[in-house]
Amino acid sequence: MPDAPQKHGRLVWSRYYSAFVPAGPAGPGLFDRLKAASGAIGGIAITGLLCGLMLGNGLAHPLLVAPMGASAVLLFAVPASPLAQPWPVLGGNVISAVIGIAVAKAIADPTLAAALAVGAAIAVMSLLRCLHPPGGAVALSAALGVKSVAASYMFALVPVGINTLLLLIVAMLFHRLAGHSYPHVAPTTSQRHGTDDSPPLLRAGPSEQDVADALRGFGDMLDVDEADLRQLIVDAELRAAERLHGAASCADIMSQDVLHVGTQHSVAEVRTLMRERELLSVPVLDRGGRVQGIIGAIDLTRDGVCAGDIARRPLLVHADTPVARLIGPLSSGAHRAAIVVDDAQHLLGLVTQTDLLASLALRVSAAPTLARPAPASTLSPHWRT
Repeated sequence: MPDAPQKHGRLVWSRYYSAFVPAGPAGPGLFDRLKAASGAIGGIAITGLLCGLMLGNGLAHPLLVAPMGASAVLLFAVPASPLAQPWPVLGGNVISAVIGIAVAKAIADPTLAAALAVGAAIAVMSLLRCLHPPGGAVALSAALGVKSVAASYMFALVPVGINTLLLLIVAMLFHRLAGHSYPHVAPTTSQRHGTDDSPPLLRAGPSEQDVADALRGFGDMLDVDEADLRQLIVDAELRAAERLHGAASCADIMSQDVLHVGTQHSVAEVRTLMRERELLSVPVLDRGGRVQGIIGAIDLTRDGVCAGDIARRPLLVHADTPVARLIGPLSSGAHRAAIVVDDAQHLLGLVTQTDLLASLALRVSAAPTLARPAPASTLSPHWRT
């Protein structure tokens, strides 16, 4: 085909130009983005107002440095970014201001001083683990204003340090009210048994070293925490499993002839039933047949007279719930079984860890193509040998 090279060339250029207008950032929806914008409005306004009141002149604008606007973008729009955490924000801005003033005092040429100030600020922030993009703007502002507003090293404290500290306080209060985690702490799945082992899902997925090696092999710095990235990978794997095994529902694998007890049965009766029938768990129903809880072997050690006293909150699912959706809760250690109910919470069946394992194992063995490695032509260049 004579036009194949031309089509290939057009495709390359199309991908190249598309990099200038990337897809919208993933994550929160429009409402959350509007909340971030309102937080930034309040953050800058309150910071300027408090600065004016603290210095007694009541004026906000002479006391606000322009890079605070960039800091507000990170603090309110992407609070989970490693570049938006308290130490990078405060340390990055203050240290960059000091560097900008020092360089400008040592070098008379303003253009050269500005360039060296920004470069030195980036280097020092990286070494001190407080890389903050607006810090480059702070260093530039300080270097260019060394003969006016930044004539003294006090510029690093007032207004830069005061601005940054007040903006941080407002951001912390805003995110607390909005229900966000800030300073950001990566979500973790703790080991319920108090051991040093990682939870099963994390052990089955990429290790911390795997993620660190992949990031180094990527070649470019990514604005994401390694712990966050690892959790995202695990979540994506669970979603992929749900998609691949989505045809199977709880109704397909659940036990329907489920032994159960009533809330009024004594603990002794429950213990006898579980021992004689070798049950690991048993649902607890009220007199109307609605599920009220579940009792496992460990629950038999709890204080109580009847089954209703020692039952714990169950994991309830519906008959059409995809089987793969149970991988997370049934592998976390929090639940040994899922109770299948109808809309009125009447007992329909039970899916145990054994049922889930058997279902997934049989489906994987019946679809070997899922386990086959991808052809070499489809692998990332980083992984070709």
